[in-house]
Amino acid sequence: MADTLPPLSLYIHTPWCVRKCPYCDFNSHEPGTHGFTPRDLPESAYLKALLQDLDSDLVLAAGREIQTIFIGGGTPSLLSPAFYDRLLSEIEARLPFANGIEITLEANPGTTEQARFIGYRNAGINRLSLGIQSFQPDQLHALGRIHSGDEAITAVAQARQAGFTNINIDLMHGLPGQTPQLAMDDIAQALSLAPEHLSWYQLTLEPNTAFHSHPPTLPEEEALWDIQDSGHQLLEKAGFKHYEISAYATTDQQSRHNLNYWQFGDYLGIGAGAHGKLSHIDQNGEWRIERRWKTRQPDAYLKRMDDLRGFIAGKQVIKAYELPLEFAMNALRLIEGVTLETWKANTGLSSDMLLMRLQTAEKKGLLMQMPEKLRASPQGLLFLNELLALISED
Repeated sequence: MADTLPPLSLYIHTPWCVRKCPYCDFNSHEPGTHGFTPRDLPESAYLKALLQDLDSDLVLAAGREIQTIFIGGGTPSLLSPAFYDRLLSEIEARLPFANGIEITLEANPGTTEQARFIGYRNAGINRLSLGIQSFQPDQLHALGRIHSGDEAITAVAQARQAGFTNINIDLMHGLPGQTPQLAMDDIAQALSLAPEHLSWYQLTLEPNTAFHSHPPTLPEEEALWDIQDSGHQLLEKAGFKHYEISAYATTDQQSRHNLNYWQFGDYLGIGAGAHGKLSHIDQNGEWRIERRWKTRQPDAYLKRMDDLRGFIAGKQVIKAYELPLEFAMNALRLIEGVTLETWKANTGLSSDMLLMRLQTAEKKGLLMQMPEKLRASPQGLLFLNELLALISED
């Protein structure tokens, strides 16, 4: 195993949405009243809970610098700039921020306005991730989105005017009623807005979602292959580097926070349902990696402020035999893969043992045949679960 701890990030979860999208399996909840406004959300109480949650985790960070912060949801842009100004100031008072720290906020174009973007930027947020998904009215309606294509375009312009120079656009493909041409039109529209980063991923019908219970009619498999192939070509022609299964970036604009996940870095997680992963090295040089997760329901999370149990809903130490799968299911999402030296440092599994496991994967065309590197082939990226099963088998 490596002899130094990996970089440390912080994830902050905001659990509320105006309306639950039918495809969403994230921890997001509609507030209890109809016709609510962001002013109805318990900002003060949630701020207090987040800081108390962080205080209980500080011992895990042991004075380490925070390299990146990601504020996800839910819809984080429902909460006010003043909320984030206070939150980030209080976090920095507890944990040192690295020079050039990346701080990302997810935003829904249906919940933003010029003044809010200016406030977020002044609070220290320097990267926006806009959940646009599509610019087409029929697809937006099918997805249950609360914004229009025009509102999405306006949101990007407002973010630029507010001083944001690092913007990600989330787009989905394989949508109900979507043709290959409509999917390419979405990419072309996104490219016309000149984002630094694009997350472009296929709609999947996840358990415990409305779409899983009542599946919509999705494009045929042949159309999906056509969309993927054409989309990759269009993005690469526009100068976007495909660096992760569903992530594309212009030069040096990869999501540093997500890269830390995929490179098996550490992260604290605060907020309702947030997950964290922390590494420890004891005095004997022995490694221990622990995952922990927080109370999921927003109301229950807030009540935990007065509970001696704190906010933790569960935790689990990753066993040595689980490390190959834990590491591979993150690292193999990266287009460039990882070196065998990095593999050994993170899993304790020697390259000789690994190479024995990889013979079948290479024969099936799921791995690139590269010396000193573990890298999924284009086929392996499409069938990543099969590749992971081969690598992690005993």
